[in-house]
Amino acid sequence: MSHTEYHREDNGVVRDIIIGFADGLTVPFALTAGLSSIGSSKIVIIGGLAELFAGAISMGLGGFLASTSEAQHYKAERRREVDEVETRPEDEKQECYDIVEKYGISRAAATPLIEALTADKDQWVNFMMKFELGLDEPSSWRALISAGTLALSYFLGGLLPMIPYFAMKNVTHALFVSIGITSIVLILFGYIKNLYMLKSHRLGFQGAVFTLIVGAVAAGASYGIVKAIDSNKSIGG
Repeated sequence: MSHTEYHREDNGVVRDIIIGFADGLTVPFALTAGLSSIGSSKIVIIGGLAELFAGAISMGLGGFLASTSEAQHYKAERRREVDEVETRPEDEKQECYDIVEKYGISRAAATPLIEALTADKDQWVNFMMKFELGLDEPSSWRALISAGTLALSYFLGGLLPMIPYFAMKNVTHALFVSIGITSIVLILFGYIKNLYMLKSHRLGFQGAVFTLIVGAVAAGASYGIVKAIDSNKSIGG
């Protein structure tokens, strides 16, 4: 009877969605909650949108630069491995033995495998990149995909807490509705994130609580800071 295993391959997209959406939920929400203490919905909307667009661009740019650096690092390390395979084949072959010995495979048992592997220099280098350096070749589209995923996730996450300020004139009422919306989304996001990544309902509930606490602390701190600054008459006076 055939046996099929299902493993989730992490290509970085899920990680980028989690990072972007989590930041988008907490940072713009904390900012708009803080600005709402001033009492002007116009200031909340303008400040929130400015942060939302700037944050999305910043997240996207950061993801692009990080992925580009990752690709450049991989290429540099691969060139080094190719050079070592060509100029120091015996040393590199010994490193292959050292790698498989970590898995309890004796030198005698590993010899046929190592001989077959080192007969193909390209596969030899691939083996060293994977098992010596722990590096996987990044996709050529990785930088653009990461930038787009982070920016879009951040924008969508940050837009949700701002919706009440567009729909309601009373900034205090909008704040409470925003808190309600954001709390529900934070709970769902924390639960789904942990359930998807860890396959555990218990850890899903833990993720929901933890995510809600982080968002609440961020919003509370921002609200208090802006309120304190606004009440300080010596600033801008």
